[in-house]
Amino acid sequence: MMKQVALREATEFRVTDPAKPVKLFQNLRDKTASVDPITVPALMNRTVENYGNHPALMTKDPITKKWQTITYREYKERVEKMAKVFIKLGLERHGTVAVLAFNSVEWFVSELAAIHAGGTIAGVYTTNSTESVLYVLESCKANIVVVDDAKQMEKIHAIKDKLPHLKAIIQTLSPYAPYVKRADGYYRWSELEAMNTADVEEEYQARLKSIVANECCCLVYTSGTTGQPKGAMLTHDNFTWDAYSFTVYVDGLQMGKEVLVSYLPLSHVAAQIIDIFISMTIAATVYFADKDALKGTLVKTLTDARPTCFLGVPRVYEKIQEKMMQIGAQSGALKRVVAGWAKSATLKHHMERMAGRPSASLQYKLATKLIMSKVKQALGFSRCKYFITGAAPMSVDTKKYFMSLDMPILEAFGMSESTGGHCMGQLHDPTFESIGRNAPGTQTKIVCPDDKGHGEICLRGRHIFMGYINETEKTMEAIDDDGWLHTGDIGYIDNDGYIFITGRLKEIIITAGGENIPPVHIENLVKSECSAISNALLIGDKRKFLTMLITLKTEMDSEGAPKNELAPETLRWLESMDLKYTTLKEILAAGPDPKVMSSLTEAVTRANKNSISNAQKVQKFAILPHDFTIPTGELGPTMKTKRSFIVDKYKEVVDKFYQ
Repeated sequence: MMKQVALREATEFRVTDPAKPVKLFQNLRDKTASVDPITVPALMNRTVENYGNHPALMTKDPITKKWQTITYREYKERVEKMAKVFIKLGLERHGTVAVLAFNSVEWFVSELAAIHAGGTIAGVYTTNSTESVLYVLESCKANIVVVDDAKQMEKIHAIKDKLPHLKAIIQTLSPYAPYVKRADGYYRWSELEAMNTADVEEEYQARLKSIVANECCCLVYTSGTTGQPKGAMLTHDNFTWDAYSFTVYVDGLQMGKEVLVSYLPLSHVAAQIIDIFISMTIAATVYFADKDALKGTLVKTLTDARPTCFLGVPRVYEKIQEKMMQIGAQSGALKRVVAGWAKSATLKHHMERMAGRPSASLQYKLATKLIMSKVKQALGFSRCKYFITGAAPMSVDTKKYFMSLDMPILEAFGMSESTGGHCMGQLHDPTFESIGRNAPGTQTKIVCPDDKGHGEICLRGRHIFMGYINETEKTMEAIDDDGWLHTGDIGYIDNDGYIFITGRLKEIIITAGGENIPPVHIENLVKSECSAISNALLIGDKRKFLTMLITLKTEMDSEGAPKNELAPETLRWLESMDLKYTTLKEILAAGPDPKVMSSLTEAVTRANKNSISNAQKVQKFAILPHDFTIPTGELGPTMKTKRSFIVDKYKEVVDKFYQ
């Protein structure tokens, strides 16, 4: 059981001031929901008491390229040291430390040090522009900013004079910006580790004792796909309780035995709750991936770490799938036949189990032993028990593909405002379309359901955030008087408690004829019909009919921006039509090429056959001059599509559809 800690008296489920406490929703009738609150420092103390010598963090030496181990006891010592350093540098009680860096030991330590010092942590996406960084730092009135390299330091240097609350800027990696000389508030992380902090010991201990579980410890800024990002305030209890609930929900997790790889942006709540807080709760070992993990080096880290649990946004899994299919296409005929048999037998096994028919066929046993075990080993997943996805919907085709490799993917649903996950599918749930059932201790209800039972999905529990910092109106819209979080997602709950998402209030397309259309379903239908399509964006709000913007798969450069050269999947698709193009510009310069347009038209037509009504059929489409990426602005940091941005960017193309 969790150790009882003092709570500050509070009467409201929502606040906008990070210095104020918030009321916890403790459902005493639910065993999971009624456990005693615990602060983040108390959670770390408990883990160190029981697993002090266990490996906590694994980081690669930049020179020797060998993995170095930091135990939980050493981890705590680093956190406490930097907490005192932050206080000495000017971190105020309830003040903020902002981090603008890729995942690292310093990121983890900064977060926990800020919290131990009675402050809050705020992650800033490294892909944010200088103007976006300024907005976040002004919003949270950051006292300290931690950056990893000179590129990020330049952003802060350019806006430092506009931030009156900023007292220190710390760079963690060399080569350092020329002005990082421990003057004018600029510091090197390595220097601070040796700083004498004896003069703030008393203040540190006083702050540590004053921390309670129902106060803010973290600000998670939404990625800002529409308008400026909002700072969601999360409490100690939000993190420690949500991590605890996850361990109750997921069978098979073992204390001191789990291994994770940290590579998704820690500015996103999903990475924080899993990489930092769940790992601490179960004394897991966390390996840090290279900075360019999503550009090709992730598999190397995976094969070194051999994680027991893996979290990836849908696009990460899609990239693995594309690479696997590319390798498969280059294999000999016999290998393709054997691989096809193994995948078929494996998929059939899992589909039988989903249908409630236990399957232990000899073919499945042979396929997993002879083929799938080798595939998993090559990917670094030889001992991975759980494959989880979240942040965006995943297509059924991708789920089936990984299931055919004996890697069933569990889809999780949640928000920054729910400290990450609220519900998650389980192995062999009866359907691909559901996002699972409530996590233990949480509640879900449908507000204003229509005649089919579809309405807004609302969530309640101890994982629901406090409110948006300094945003009273938006906080009141998000959380009602009874503590229910209004998600903005449309869906329903079936008789067995499974939750289904069918659309989004703000993203739902309402045609001129008044029909409500969820775009993601139709977009996935079109993508599934052509392997060369990378992204498909549905258009039609307040329009007479639906249209679509399509991008083809191309290669990416080292910064993740789209190149002109076509990806292997697109080249194979063109070869099937006897076309020899190697670049996207060549296809577009040809008209676009009639054969290309004909093939895409056939794909759209096939997708339209699965439409619910004529109003949900795509009538026109266009190929865009490059794919959607983070550097070009169409995707947010978690690879969510910025719909309004894309519609504005390609306004001329869209307008031509309706002329």
